[in-house]
Amino acid sequence: MAQRIPEEMLMNATLIEDLSVVAKDAALLQGVLMRIQETPNSSELVTYAPFTLFPSPVPKAVFLQALAVQTHYNVLVDKISQDPDFLEESLASTIAVDDFTGRLFSIYRQIQKEGRSQSISLGLNRSDYMLGQGEDGTSSLKQIEINTIAASFGGLSSRTPDVHRHILNVAGLQEESQSILDNNPAAGLARGIAKAWELYGSDRAVVMFLVEESQRNIFDHRYIENELWKRKIPTIRRRFQDLYKMASLAQDKRLRMEGQEVAVVYFRDGYMPQNYISEQSWEARLLMERSLAVKCPDISAHLAGTKKVQQELSRPGVLERFFPDQPQAVDQLRATFAGLYTLDMGPEGDKTVEMALAKPDRFVLKPQREGGGNNIYGSEICQVLEQVKGSTERTAYILMDKIEPSPGQNYLLRRDAPLQLSNCISELGVFGAYVRQGKDMVMNECVGHLLRTKSSEHSDGGVAAGVAVLDNPLLV
Repeated sequence: MAQRIPEEMLMNATLIEDLSVVAKDAALLQGVLMRIQETPNSSELVTYAPFTLFPSPVPKAVFLQALAVQTHYNVLVDKISQDPDFLEESLASTIAVDDFTGRLFSIYRQIQKEGRSQSISLGLNRSDYMLGQGEDGTSSLKQIEINTIAASFGGLSSRTPDVHRHILNVAGLQEESQSILDNNPAAGLARGIAKAWELYGSDRAVVMFLVEESQRNIFDHRYIENELWKRKIPTIRRRFQDLYKMASLAQDKRLRMEGQEVAVVYFRDGYMPQNYISEQSWEARLLMERSLAVKCPDISAHLAGTKKVQQELSRPGVLERFFPDQPQAVDQLRATFAGLYTLDMGPEGDKTVEMALAKPDRFVLKPQREGGGNNIYGSEICQVLEQVKGSTERTAYILMDKIEPSPGQNYLLRRDAPLQLSNCISELGVFGAYVRQGKDMVMNECVGHLLRTKSSEHSDGGVAAGVAVLDNPLLV
């Protein structure tokens, strides 16, 4: 079993300076890259994606627990997406006050009314966890959220293991270097897309990556694209506005983009309100949902990943609805739940408000948003709840126990940032891929992991938001 990075090494300023230079070059050599902020749509100038100098210790037992439960999470998302009654009941209060979820739900209702065009479902999910620290010092795995749309960093995290192996070798930590796990989510995610493309059954059809206006993180996509090209599966990259102008549905609902048939739409955009820059973006989303193309995710799986659904799943008896004869799966899933509380109108929601106002530092207030940087902490919880506690606006949020991980020390390497030892906390993500055709689950796999680390002074935010950096687990 690997040891933690020795403290004397962390404190050796000369060694750290030398290793940081080696590390940045290793990241560039391995292709752990991002475009620079100043020119996010050009690859003329690129830099290394931010990452830790050393891998961070993660207890082996909780790491393996996270991998083991992922296929159950895949099935759970898929089953929720096929349960219109549950989605209606769970999201009824939210869609009344949250415009974005409401717009998504109106598309969902329209598709339900018209009937789904495609029986193939493709899910590429990432379940994110923190390691809560018990009073006895043991770590427990607690889910923060599940991302069912545009789950990122499967590409870059496939390249970081060799970076940390090299740094540890240069630092003289050969045993630790050899214990860095292989990790290739890009190949696994591409395998899911390839299976859906194959089932679609048209050799000339393309996989379309739906991409953002600002494409700083393009290399993360490119690794998955390249895996598809290796399989002779053609890919194209288009934005919402391109679809609105150039896409069309044939009579048989086949989606055509500039004359090319689209077999799979892989969403790397469309998860935040600001991604829909005009009504035309919403029209493009509806066009795709109505089409024969396999959507990753389709609108129902997108809604299955909302915070409100996450909170509803924690209610007694709800998991049993989806796993009626699988008590072991229920136990494995429930073991990863943090405390989640409703803010719906009524006595139960009133109790949640009182609890949060009394001890705000124990909780996180979460709106129905993806993309990092949206959660509310500490005294701000009181400010928000005092404003909305008497109105239905409060139902746009859920309340969750704040997970208190044990901080470690590391150096966070970022372009133009000073080299300093930081107190850090880490977040473990696990990638899952599933494909269902009709009632048959033809693929259900855990396809890799992602460790992201940030300074413990930052409450919220991911790598793309400029707060967290890429990391690797050093199992201890």
